[in-house]
Amino acid sequence: MASTHNGSAGQRLAGIDAARGLALLGMMATHIFPLWTAGANPEPSFSGLVLSGRSSALFAVLAGVGLGLLTGGSRPHSGRSLLADRSGIAVRAAIIAVVGLMLGTLNVSIAVILVHYAVLFLCALPFLQLRLPVLAAWAGGWLLLSPVAAYLLRPWLENTLGLASLGHNPMILDVFIPSRFLADIFVTGYYPVLHWLGYILVGLLIGRLDIRRAAVQLWLLSGGLAAAALAKAGSWLIMDGLGGYRQLASTEAAERPDFALIYQVNLSWVDTDDSWWWLGISGPHSGTTFDLLHTSGTAAIVLAICLLLTTKKPNLLLPLSGAGAMTLTLYTVHVWVMSLIPKNAVWPGDNEIYWVQVIVALSVGTTLHVLDRRGPFEFITSTASRTTRDAIRGGHRQYS
Repeated sequence: MASTHNGSAGQRLAGIDAARGLALLGMMATHIFPLWTAGANPEPSFSGLVLSGRSSALFAVLAGVGLGLLTGGSRPHSGRSLLADRSGIAVRAAIIAVVGLMLGTLNVSIAVILVHYAVLFLCALPFLQLRLPVLAAWAGGWLLLSPVAAYLLRPWLENTLGLASLGHNPMILDVFIPSRFLADIFVTGYYPVLHWLGYILVGLLIGRLDIRRAAVQLWLLSGGLAAAALAKAGSWLIMDGLGGYRQLASTEAAERPDFALIYQVNLSWVDTDDSWWWLGISGPHSGTTFDLLHTSGTAAIVLAICLLLTTKKPNLLLPLSGAGAMTLTLYTVHVWVMSLIPKNAVWPGDNEIYWVQVIVALSVGTTLHVLDRRGPFEFITSTASRTTRDAIRGGHRQYS
């Protein structure tokens, strides 16, 4: 939902918007379709096995890419321009947070990402001026160490301070209990900022590359493939080769009858604080180094492919890039629509609910692109952010 303009060129990168469109459709699928099949012998569904964890990670990595491009791309801004950028990003984050807090009041079984997303924007501000090697070190270190920090912090927050997760999407009233609210946002919630800042830093690192060049795009594709494969191989070595999975059999989470399925599709539903072996898994939403590295790699793969396809033909993926250019609006509408549909409705079924929303999202995105218009929430955030930046720059406008 961050801008994907390169400040120096003033043009959108259609490939980034297309990748964001794919992330949106993937997240919608995980919100609508079951993560495993029903019946006597349930199996992980396509949404659970392929999209769970990867779609939201792609969304976050692309946010970092957008921040990188917004602040100068391969030629990062400094001085007053950087101050203006940071102020504009803070305003953008505030608007996104307000939208997220409003969505938190809806009765919907969706973990709404927007408030965490907004906080991630604010946490990224100190990293915007870093040189590429330093930024790479921070990104790598964050992926490596943040899961360990979270593993140590979660029990301390719950036992010492008596704090746990909110148990629901953040809403305005939660702000008035700041300790619990911040604990949920940063450590114990569904999208803990402590882990997820790693995605932003990876995206920011990508945004600092000259990603308009085909050679860089190919390197990004190769790097993504290597990272995704290395993460799975490392996790397999620990969990299977060294017996980590057998060690987890004695934990409370493993006693659940659906544990084998959860292990493959969404580990945010179980307590993973009772054994260090949990840090060796790579399952979706586990928040381990292997999970963060694998999903960062798959995000880089999707982005590289979209960039390669659209560099010379920007409209090749137009329906996706059109929707990806207005994800804040479309995501918000999606959550609102899902809150209106009865949870046990016989009709419409999951397929109808999903594909109608997909067709509408792609059609609206394409139409607004052809008309050279922005989504309503994109217009509001962009206008507020740009006005703030221009005021600090002293009236010198730089489009985002």
